[in-house]
Amino acid sequence: MTTPPKILRLMPRMATPESIAPFGTLIEPSDDGTPFGAGDADLDLSAGTPRLYIMRLRHKPLQIRGITRHARVTQCLASMKGEEWFIGLAEPGDAPEPEEIKLFRMGGDVALALHAGTWHAGPFFTAPSVDFLNLELSDTNETDHETSRLDQEHGVVIEILA
Repeated sequence: MTTPPKILRLMPRMATPESIAPFGTLIEPSDDGTPFGAGDADLDLSAGTPRLYIMRLRHKPLQIRGITRHARVTQCLASMKGEEWFIGLAEPGDAPEPEEIKLFRMGGDVALALHAGTWHAGPFFTAPSVDFLNLELSDTNETDHETSRLDQEHGVVIEILA
């Protein structure tokens, strides 16, 4: 008989440029014509054909059972209709321990540009479905997709307290 995973209930913190910096860039609104700067995504889409698409996600439990990374590409995510969302993040490198995963509440008026190799779980949200703008490579999910199963490898599930 398999032991059920331990549930870690964690409250996400509001994303800020400083809190997101180890994982990527929080892209906030800026006036048209603002020169490129620190608040802009430092993109690397050089390993293939860029793909910009609207990804429709359906509601699922606010539980992190696994965490994924894309080692060859930066990835950008933003909710399309101003919906708040949540994401679990860990720095690039070896698969993270559950306690290394940080939870963030993302405002509906920002985008997230992940550094290549950043571990991520989500987006999660409380609405029935949310559309997300997603920028990655055309084959990211087929050729650059590594997942670490927290529930199987560590016996842990992280529950997001929304």
